[in-house]
Amino acid sequence: MKLSRQIITSASNPKVKFARAVREGLEKDCVFVEGLRLAEEVLKSRLEVVNVFLTEKLATSERIKSFLFELENRRLVIVSEKVMNLIADTETPQGIVVICKRPESGKELIENRISQKIKSKVTPLVLMLNRINNPSNLGAVLRTAEAVDVEGVILTKGSADAFSPKAIRGSMGACLRLPIWERVDFFEAVAWAKKNGLRVSCADVKATKSYTQIDWKVPRLIVFGSEAEGMSKEELEEIQEIFKIPMRNNVQSLNVAVACGIILYEAIKYCCDSSAAD
Repeated sequence: MKLSRQIITSASNPKVKFARAVREGLEKDCVFVEGLRLAEEVLKSRLEVVNVFLTEKLATSERIKSFLFELENRRLVIVSEKVMNLIADTETPQGIVVICKRPESGKELIENRISQKIKSKVTPLVLMLNRINNPSNLGAVLRTAEAVDVEGVILTKGSADAFSPKAIRGSMGACLRLPIWERVDFFEAVAWAKKNGLRVSCADVKATKSYTQIDWKVPRLIVFGSEAEGMSKEELEEIQEIFKIPMRNNVQSLNVAVACGIILYEAIKYCCDSSAAD
């Protein structure tokens, strides 16, 4: 396809300035998505696309020809390599950045999923991340959460932005599809969980029971705290059941993404339908 658009070469172009503002988190209504694979995920989704930035080199390559026509109809912007380097969040840009509207979030999305699972006679499972402030770790957890089909993820105040560029890359776009409830007060979330019949549980090194001794057929809100701070005394008092991940060689803790993966995959042996676990 022959491109008839003017190539933007100036960093002062309003669209370029806007893209950089989204990247820096200054435009809260939009999300910055970089890379060809993640761009394809956005284009396949129902998210509203604001702009798609492409370098001239990528725009004329065979690799992107298959969906170039779709991009043409979604506010395509062709930029120079220099401008793309200014826009991009990575050191070696692939030549494509998508700016799209931020996905809907909130407890209602999670409540709807819980209702659907209960109607299907499948045990609901919700994940809460409490002050997880590393976006790469957060992204990795979200990727696992989508893989096991949790009903949603709650992010407390002090957690990283699930829609930051690093978190999006770490989640491989899972954050764009998962029901997420952001910037929630810990105690508000716990009260909500109990009201909705979820048993509030968390991993703690002081627990006496192993995660393999937990009844995962019970609907649960599984809480993971900050690796640096853990859970406060007041927060632990609100937890209804705690468990531990046994560790050897005097290892005191695991990376939160690793711990999350261990627990979530144990849980889906019992609480999810067989098709989700296959």
